[in-house]
Amino acid sequence: MSATESIQVIDNKEKERFELHIDGHTAFAAYRVEGTTLFIDYVEAPPPLRGTGAAGRLMEGITTMARDHGQKIYPICSYAVSWMNRHPDQHDVLA
Repeated sequence: MSATESIQVIDNKEKERFELHIDGHTAFAAYRVEGTTLFIDYVEAPPPLRGTGAAGRLMEGITTMARDHGQKIYPICSYAVSWMNRHPDQHDVLA
C-alpha cells in the first residue's frame, strides 16, 4: 500500500460490521444499532494487520461515519473503549 492510497471504512450492513481492507486482509468491527446509538461489540484485526494501526484507522472511520449519520457510539469491546479513552477529540460521538 502506498502512502497516498486511500483507506476507506466500509459499512457491510449485511454482516453488521464495519470493514477496513488492507493488502488483502480485513480488520472489522461488529456492531448493532439501537435508535441512534451504535454499539461496537467487537473489533478484530487479523495477525498480519496487528501493530500496524489498522484497528485505529478503523475506529477513526467509524467515528466519522457515526458523526455524519448523527449517531452516538457506545463501545462494548475493550479495544473500542480503550481507543475512545485515548482519543478525547472523538468524544463528541461518545454515548
